[in-house]
Amino acid sequence: MGERSLVSKQSQSGEGGSGLSVVVAGGGTAGHIEPALAVADAIRDLDPTARITALGTHRGLETTIVPERGYDLRLIPPVPLPRKLGVELAKTPWRVARSVSATRKVFADVNADVVIGFGGYVALPAYMAARSYIRGGHRVPVILHEANASAGIANKVGAKLADKVFAAVPGSGLADATVVGIPVRGAITHLDRAESRAAARTFFGLDQDAPTLLVFGGSQGAQRLNEAVAPAANALGAAGIGVLHAYGPKNTIEPVSPPGAPPYVGVSYLNRMDLAYAAADLVMCRSGAMTVAEISATGLPAVYVPLPHGNGEQRLNAVPAEQAGGAIIVDDSLVTAEWVGREIPALITDTDRLASMNAATATLGHRDAALAVATAALESAAAHRGRNRT
Repeated sequence: MGERSLVSKQSQSGEGGSGLSVVVAGGGTAGHIEPALAVADAIRDLDPTARITALGTHRGLETTIVPERGYDLRLIPPVPLPRKLGVELAKTPWRVARSVSATRKVFADVNADVVIGFGGYVALPAYMAARSYIRGGHRVPVILHEANASAGIANKVGAKLADKVFAAVPGSGLADATVVGIPVRGAITHLDRAESRAAARTFFGLDQDAPTLLVFGGSQGAQRLNEAVAPAANALGAAGIGVLHAYGPKNTIEPVSPPGAPPYVGVSYLNRMDLAYAAADLVMCRSGAMTVAEISATGLPAVYVPLPHGNGEQRLNAVPAEQAGGAIIVDDSLVTAEWVGREIPALITDTDRLASMNAATATLGHRDAALAVATAALESAAAHRGRNRT
């Protein structure tokens, strides 16, 4: 499939050549999309005349999230990176070439001045296209951000092509990376949980006074968490605990709370994560890099259940929060309905411990990462525009 555009209601004030043109590449999962859009928001704040274009594919959540956030989305052919030998791996060079060609067409259409990549299968074609897209005798500069504790393939390749490399934490595997934390949108970094709590609980239909557990497993939910928490609804309700549970659009849950218990509210997807965080006293979730960054920015105590697959990056993401005393890490295999029914009430009703975890978590958040990446991108874009005018 060739590139096409999903144009939002946003006025692209950079059109007509009056503003710098910035392309952000971070499609696929929320862990790639949210940092990209946080940086896009920061760019828009710094330079309202900038034209911002997001790259994505028809497979990713970006087809919904990006237009909803007010940005122009251009779709390119996806480039999955198989980890095993076989037919799919043999097709990869052709897929890369096709996607890079489509990406160059996007760059030409929007007169790109800089590309900001966040890893994943959208970023790799963007990095490669930037190296071969020449305007005025100069290639388009590349800014790269790595959110995970261990860099993925796309960013390992991209780091060799990038003009500036940022990382969330030290030791990501990218040489000479500037550590800035993870870009988090302003609705999260500026969230006043105490001030927003009543409105947030009203929004979700939660009890105003009950200690409240927020459960989610990423944009698609987490079956393991669903199977452990929903069956524990009776024990949680008996302990006077309210629950807000995002179970995923492809999943279902059937919690049964005792009569008179605080509401157990199940939703397929959380469109207002800021209000979800404001409503909660404790979070139980996976530990993707973006999730840990947002929770740290809000100062919420957390129970992290790292996904037991991949190269262990989810556990690595959660370790700093656990070491600081703001979270606990529980192995996926240990999380059962019995565990939840026993351990969560003991933790969430221990106000002194929660207060201590809250204070510890608040020391971890990076609130200026989006600004740092946005500033570097605009500086590179301005330099590129200036070179093309000389």
